[in-house]
Amino acid sequence: MHIISKILIGLNALIHICIVVLEMFLWESRGPKVFSNFPAELFPPTKAMAANQGLYNGFLVAGLLWALFFIKDI
Repeated sequence: MHIISKILIGLNALIHICIVVLEMFLWESRGPKVFSNFPAELFPPTKAMAANQGLYNGFLVAGLLWALFFIKDI
């Protein structure tokens, strides 16, 4: 059970890393392709909001990685 929880935490951290990269760095280039049902003119004015959400996900990644490497009882 110990290894399964470590694998799941790692996969969750990897998903959040992908979200961080999309929201903070690729919002205007890759965002319209990922969210194709939204109008393309929506992405430039919402760049700051997406970066804020990406920062939040970055803190989630930090917490998940901290739990993965420094908590021994998981």
